[in-house]
Amino acid sequence: MRSINYQEHDRLRVSFGSLRTLPREALVVLSLVSGSHVVNHMYLVLFPPILGVLAMEFDVSLATLGFAMGAQAFVNTVFQLPFGYLSDTYDRTLTFGLCLVLGSVGALVLAAAPTFEWLLVGQIVLGIGVAGHHPAHYPLLSDATTETNRGRLFSIHGFAGNIGFAAPPVVIVAISSLDGLNWRHAFGLVGVVGLLYAVVAVFVLLRHVPTSVRQPNGPARPNDGRPTPSLWRRLRAGTRALVESPRILALGMLALVASTAMWGITSFVVTLLDQGYGVGSSTASLTLSVMFGVGAVFMLVGGDLSDRYAPAPLILVSYVLVAAFVLLLASFVLPPSAAVVAAVLAGSVGSLSTPARDKLADVLSARADLGRNFAVVTIGIMVGSTIAPPLFGVIIETFDFRIAFASIAVVALGVAALTVGIVTRWGEGYSLGDAPATGD
Repeated sequence: MRSINYQEHDRLRVSFGSLRTLPREALVVLSLVSGSHVVNHMYLVLFPPILGVLAMEFDVSLATLGFAMGAQAFVNTVFQLPFGYLSDTYDRTLTFGLCLVLGSVGALVLAAAPTFEWLLVGQIVLGIGVAGHHPAHYPLLSDATTETNRGRLFSIHGFAGNIGFAAPPVVIVAISSLDGLNWRHAFGLVGVVGLLYAVVAVFVLLRHVPTSVRQPNGPARPNDGRPTPSLWRRLRAGTRALVESPRILALGMLALVASTAMWGITSFVVTLLDQGYGVGSSTASLTLSVMFGVGAVFMLVGGDLSDRYAPAPLILVSYVLVAAFVLLLASFVLPPSAAVVAAVLAGSVGSLSTPARDKLADVLSARADLGRNFAVVTIGIMVGSTIAPPLFGVIIETFDFRIAFASIAVVALGVAALTVGIVTRWGEGYSLGDAPATGD
């Protein structure tokens, strides 16, 4: 496990105002992948703002729509590693462009869907496309930057992703408020913008970013005359190394449980406010945008806090707060205006912990396995987003919103419990309460 000197790390931090000092290629890559992050995250949350509308128009239950959202997340999870292989072995630009095009086609299928079955097809195509954006974005950012500014650019990339989450409710409400237009026109606009962005972004990548950044680094070849191990042998070795790393598997489980809680909130908070609290549908939809906007700010704040304090307490506190606000919503004791505020905080305060989770993954990793370990964390996130919509949709249909959101609160508390367990078992290099001086 590599040694982490946090005092040195603090000295290396640079203010966001010095972005103008970055090399031109780094600024171009940051701009392109951040824009792509906005577009891809818009695709992920097209359904939640209008679940009630879709349920009535296609005559299906919330549980059925939850399964459609789960199908999108499932294929997103399944195609993470194939896109990663394409990006690492063949071409990052191809991976970048392909994910944007497929996601846009999926959004256009959703816009034109005549039946629920076509909605499901659109969600699957969209999910396949979205799966490619992280495998393309992170290698491009990594090779365009240095260790002294990489974390700062990663946080800007994450901030852009949250803006993408916030945009669909605003776009859908704005388009639907115009005479003769509805959610289909909004989905179609998002798909067309995604296609245009794909063309422009790929052109700029090819024209203005050097091959050394766009092309994969490739595996190191042995220089002693021995043949390169076969793909099967490398897969077996990687799987064995992963199985023998219980701390990273535990971190993947932490990401899975946290994602389940947060996607439970994201998927059904608009419907809760609308049907449960009597908040107007437009206001409820815009609440989702505000939630992600506030979450983007919390993510930047969390990045600063994670450089000052140990990561575990930040994760612990943020998910205890998530559970508290969700329980307030589940209690139905709040007036509608207070429920809107509680919903915003329930869905955003967890973002404080995202940089801390990444820091914990870094501390519990050696440099040689860092990429693999972050892949495990990403897969945990995607599995959670697969589970949450159908799970809580079924609970809502079988019981009610009260039981469903109380269940989400229990899952959020599970994140806190897992954090304590991971640090107690494997956090030898630092305590729960103190910023670490070195990692294991």
